[in-house]
Amino acid sequence: MTVDVLAVGAHPDDVELGIGGTLHKLVQQGLCVGILDLTQGEMGTRGTVEERLAEATEAATVLGVARRENAQLPDAGLHNTPDQQRVVIEHLRSFRPRVLFAPMAPDRHPDHEAAHHLVRDANFFSGLARIEGTREPHRTPQVYFYHPYFEAAMPQLIVDISAHFEVKQAALRAHASQFFNPAYTGPSTFIASESFWQTIQTRAAYWGSRINAAYGEALYCTQPLGVALPPGLEGLI
Repeated sequence: MTVDVLAVGAHPDDVELGIGGTLHKLVQQGLCVGILDLTQGEMGTRGTVEERLAEATEAATVLGVARRENAQLPDAGLHNTPDQQRVVIEHLRSFRPRVLFAPMAPDRHPDHEAAHHLVRDANFFSGLARIEGTREPHRTPQVYFYHPYFEAAMPQLIVDISAHFEVKQAALRAHASQFFNPAYTGPSTFIASESFWQTIQTRAAYWGSRINAAYGEALYCTQPLGVALPPGLEGLI
């Protein structure tokens, strides 16, 4: 199954944290959405590989995602190398999205930063016919970037997710081993704390406030976006 939109994360739950509301909004608009997790999160303090796979599957169902796959690259070992690029290229050529979302750099987590460069370069090379693979070349023309945890700079775009924030939270709760969950027995971590869970709403509310909405999610572009008219003028002409 090919998709309209593909969101790539370094770990299971990265996509939900960064743009879960945006993905659900796109699904509700009738688009076919996919997720590609680059690693299985096997180096995480909490949760087994099997638990995290089940959680990722449940979260995808909550968001309405049509297809979710895992590239099984090494957690805590993502690097922008030709070998890892080839793995990502195969997935990109399989999903064949029209729009691609990937982690933004710089980021406090080395895997997130590596994923930014890895996906960006793999997408370019995926369009080269002389890079051999099992599928036809494909380069996604439009790429947006997001931060899973905290924005390092002012974004170029903010998506209004006011009507989709509760679904975003439900998708994050599906990752029961990772986030605040008193019923889960395991070592404490920063993202499993109640205070981190509260920051998810605070963060979305902050970006929403910048566009006069209840909740928002931030997106970045590394190239100029072409528009027919500056936003706000369409109805005046």
